[in-house]
Amino acid sequence: AILGLPIPEITQNGPAASAVILGQGHSSDISFEGIADALADAGTDIRLFGKPEIKGSRRLGVALATDESIGAARAKALRAASKVKVRL
Repeated sequence: AILGLPIPEITQNGPAASAVILGQGHSSDISFEGIADALADAGTDIRLFGKPEIKGSRRLGVALATDESIGAARAKALRAASKVKVRL
């Protein structure tokens, strides 16, 4: 709204959570494994940020999850994030 762009419809999908996909090390050749496994549970999604390099510790993506409760969504998001392996 601040840029004058339209705001899409906002919907509420129920209790949701996110968990970080963290990379650690030094590389300009980042790849990921385990994404299909991370997406196997219904109500999960993975967002990878496409950052070109890492020097130290860096957020490279997030796992998103919805479920019946916030606690269940948090557990599902953490499970999904743990299945994504960062290869440097």
